[in-house]
Amino acid sequence: MARVNCAVYVRKSTEKGLELEFNSLHNQEDACRSYIMSQAFNNWEYFKTYTDGGISGGTMERPALKQMLEDIRRGLIQTVVVYKVDRLSRSIMDFHNMMKEFDKYGCSFVSITQAFDTSTSMGKLTLNMLLSFAQFEREVSSERVRDKIRASKAKGLWTGGVPKLGYDIIDKKLVINSIEAEQVKDIFESYLKCESLAELETFVQTKGITHKHWITNKGVEKGGKPLKTSALHRLLHEKIYLGLIENKKTGQTFKGHHQAIISKELWEQVQNKLKENDKCKNSNHVPNNNLLTGKLFNTEGTAFGNQANSKKKSTKRYYYAIKGLFLPTEQIDKLTKEAISEILDSNLNGINKDSSLALKLINFADMDYLKQRNFIRNFVNKIIYQKDRLTFFFNTDPLILSAYTGNALNENNNPLDFIADNTNNQIIYEKQVIINRGLSSNIYNAGKVGLMSVNDNNHLIVRAFAYAWRYKKLYEKGVRMEEIMKQEKMTKRTIYKYLNLAYLSPRIVNQLLNGTLTINLQTLFDIASKNLSFDEQEKMLSI
Repeated sequence: MARVNCAVYVRKSTEKGLELEFNSLHNQEDACRSYIMSQAFNNWEYFKTYTDGGISGGTMERPALKQMLEDIRRGLIQTVVVYKVDRLSRSIMDFHNMMKEFDKYGCSFVSITQAFDTSTSMGKLTLNMLLSFAQFEREVSSERVRDKIRASKAKGLWTGGVPKLGYDIIDKKLVINSIEAEQVKDIFESYLKCESLAELETFVQTKGITHKHWITNKGVEKGGKPLKTSALHRLLHEKIYLGLIENKKTGQTFKGHHQAIISKELWEQVQNKLKENDKCKNSNHVPNNNLLTGKLFNTEGTAFGNQANSKKKSTKRYYYAIKGLFLPTEQIDKLTKEAISEILDSNLNGINKDSSLALKLINFADMDYLKQRNFIRNFVNKIIYQKDRLTFFFNTDPLILSAYTGNALNENNNPLDFIADNTNNQIIYEKQVIINRGLSSNIYNAGKVGLMSVNDNNHLIVRAFAYAWRYKKLYEKGVRMEEIMKQEKMTKRTIYKYLNLAYLSPRIVNQLLNGTLTINLQTLFDIASKNLSFDEQEKMLSI
């Protein structure tokens, strides 16, 4: 008689009691191994025990079960022995699929406490009947749990789950966490001042507000990650902050035993704004949440609109005025903030006394995100974009500025060239830049002597430097040359030719961009390709 290898499979749904020296898993294994020994006359021999502790029988995602099925496919097991049928599975469909797998590889199944095995037709019938009752019992138990949760919510009790920001769980009750509660209030109040959830996300990140940080009963740290727009949207809809417990399946709400964090008036204001914003969620319109919307114009007077380009998890935002001209929002906004700081730190020569004093009392760097944004919207009258410069028109009306003044006087007295138009209460300030559309910006002589005039004689050189700075940035980031070649659709030789320009003498670069030096582009490529010092480069051009 051929040897019959018998595998023992044991399972326990929860981890409770697993730490005991002798638990139910040991009990199941001992009983199964004793049964195998009693069948020695049938040439049964114990092969191995497969153990899944703390895993539900309603899932097939069990490591030991998967290993056992793999060993069955390899022909290592002829019989599987379990204590009860529901140890193997509580799902009729899963069990049916396993039995088909067992039959395919000639493996039988035995449940020792229910006195049957699948090697007989009666055993298979009994097995299916028992499995049906096991699934019925599981579904009834689930219904009891759901009924208990529903009844607990109707009484205003916390029924468990992930803790909400603003509350701690003490003795199974929600207790206000004063620090987090202030953060929740801040989020609700700030949303009313923001134009979108994207702007609110930026605000909470500047404030350092994150998902609730908590520790599970097993000592595992959870949460503490940045709040994204989707999480903020859910948070702003949480009725728990009104002191209510919600049954989200039925939509019913009940008075909770915990304290509210948000007033009903604030809640309603936020919900009204969320509804208004949701109305245009499916439209093709890009929300006006760019900082300088309505402030940026080209030289023909055409206002730049908004454009967004979403890829995977990130969204790139641009200002655009005509087809094909896209200015990266992040860089334009950054240049604007730099220009404001330069004005506020300057000597403010020529500005009337009241405006000058108000500007000296403004601490732009210490403003929080929302106040700084509001200040920019009021301080910037308009910006004129040219391909080589940005011209800022700043509002110096002392009545407008007074809303942003503090007590500390800015003692900086930096020299800066600008036009003080006191008649119209404004400053006109030019900032020289080269902006690659959608790329980074390079600034030369900003606020100093000389203007960059990108004319017909040097526009090719300006474009060449734009390529050079771009390739330098990619190169210094560690991007492989093959990737740059593929991305730019250029040969290695061409890329290196432009890249050499990025390492020319700064004096040569400034004179070229200022228009005080005229040179053929090919001659410039030749000089850049040679291994020369800055002095030697300048000598070749008679500088």
